[in-house]
Formats: sequence, structure tokens, C-alpha cells
Amino acid sequence: MNVPGPRKKRPARKLPGARYLPARLGPKAAEDEDARAGGDGSGLSLRAMLPNAVTAAALCSGLTGIRFAIDGQWAFAIGLVVLAGVLDGIDGRIARLLNAQSRFGAELDSLADSLSFGVAPALILFLWSLHSWDRFGWFAALAFAICCALRLARFNARIDVDDQPHKLAGFLTGVPAPVGAGLAFTPFYLWHETGYAGFREPIFMAAWLTLIAGLMISNLPTLSWASLRPRRSIRLPLIAFTGLAFAALLLEPWWTLAAISIAYLALMPYGLVKYARIRRRKQRAEAEVRPADPSAA
Repeated sequence: MNVPGPRKKRPARKLPGARYLPARLGPKAAEDEDARAGGDGSGLSLRAMLPNAVTAAALCSGLTGIRFAIDGQWAFAIGLVVLAGVLDGIDGRIARLLNAQSRFGAELDSLADSLSFGVAPALILFLWSLHSWDRFGWFAALAFAICCALRLARFNARIDVDDQPHKLAGFLTGVPAPVGAGLAFTPFYLWHETGYAGFREPIFMAAWLTLIAGLMISNLPTLSWASLRPRRSIRLPLIAFTGLAFAALLLEPWWTLAAISIAYLALMPYGLVKYARIRRRKQRAEAEVRPADPSAA
């Protein structure tokens, strides 16, 4: 009597096309928050939760701005989006300071940015101005929200790519989402302080919003504040100027925000020139170290 031997275990079937998929998707960040929290699987530590909590607070701030816009309280609505931008600048620094970066945090940050700096500004500006030009005004608001989402998706898609000329040179690609929201509100800053009705004109506002949307998804190299290295001789005056700017922001917030927006736009050509200079210098250095082609002799 033949006794059948033990059955061989079949290898697990792979999905069609699985060999074409990368082994890992998304940001290069640790996905084992539980292990870093203590390794017992009991949950995240406060260190890992804190930056995500700040991101959630930024999201709540941006979305609450829509609620105030519905009530016609424009200053509170836009002020809350600006506050969301401040919180957005803090959460990443807290995560790096506490060594609490995670893929979850990166994805949450992108989703929060899309809502706080894409959807919320589009709705606020539609209620403030664009609703008077119903159809095309809504198209402009949609263009801004969509371009903000596209910019964030492009950022996430490239975050694992090493070959990024702008990033390697210390620049960003296009206007960041929080900066784009601040630039989109520039006509409101000026309207609030001057009362000039032209800044609230829906045709002008639609053109302005479309321009900022285009800058967000553009391939233009833009200055990164983290990469700026002021010369030693101007560091103390720069600290004094920063303190005065903060005081101006407290005393005259709308004028100060308008000045910051205009200064940022004025510095964009300087960023283009500086990036071109860095790129030429890099090309010359590569040409010097490149070995001569033997076939050219």
C-alpha cells in the first residue's frame, strides 16, 4: 500500500504585472511607527503623534476659514488660512526635531495641504469675489484647487527620485502650496486696506487666481527659504529686520502680508538667474572632470 508523501507547498501566486511594480512606493520614511514607539505594538508615542496633531490642527484651521467665509467674515476666514500655513511650516520641523517622520505623516500632510491651501482658498475667494461672475469665476476657483492638488501629487511622486536638478541646487519646483494660497489672497489684502473695488472685480480676480495656479504647477525653479545662506556680514541686520517684520505683522497684518507677497513675486526672476548661474557652474565643473573621448582624436 503506497502512502502518499507530504504535499509540496505551492508558492504564493503573484498578481499579474506585480514584477513591474516597485517594491516600495511613497516617501522614504519609516512606516513602523509602532516599533519606534516601543516595539510592543501598543500604539504611537506622543513623540510620533505630536507632528500629526499639528497637521490636523492646520487642516481644521483652513477648513474653519470656509465657515467664516460663508458668514461673510472675510478677515477671519483668510486669517485662519494664513494660520494654517504657519502650522504647516511647524509640523515638519517638529517631526524632524523629534525624529518622528513617517509615511503616514507625509500622506496626511499632503491631504491637509490640498484642503487648506487648495480647496479652502478657492471657496473663500469664490464667495468673496468670483461668485459675481458665476460660471467663469467657478472655473477659476476649480483651476486653483486642481492645480494645488496636482502640485502636491507631483511632489509625492518625485520625493523618492534622486535626479531632481532643482532640489539638488537648493531650489523648489514651482510655487509651494502654502505660498500659493498666500499669493492668491493678495488682492484681498490690498482691498481690505484701501477699499479699492477694482481688487474685488471678478474678472481681475479670476485672471489672478489662474496665474497663481499656473505658477504652482510650473517647472520654474523657486527659492527655498531653507537653502538661503545669508553672508555673515548681514546676519545681525537680518535678525533685526525679521523682528521688525514680525512687529509689522502684528500691527499692520494685511499691509505686511501684501508686502511679503509682492516681495516673493519680485524675487522669482532673481531665483531664475541664480539657478541658471548654478547650473552653468555645475556644467563647467562636469566638463572639466569628464574624460576626453578617444574617438575624437
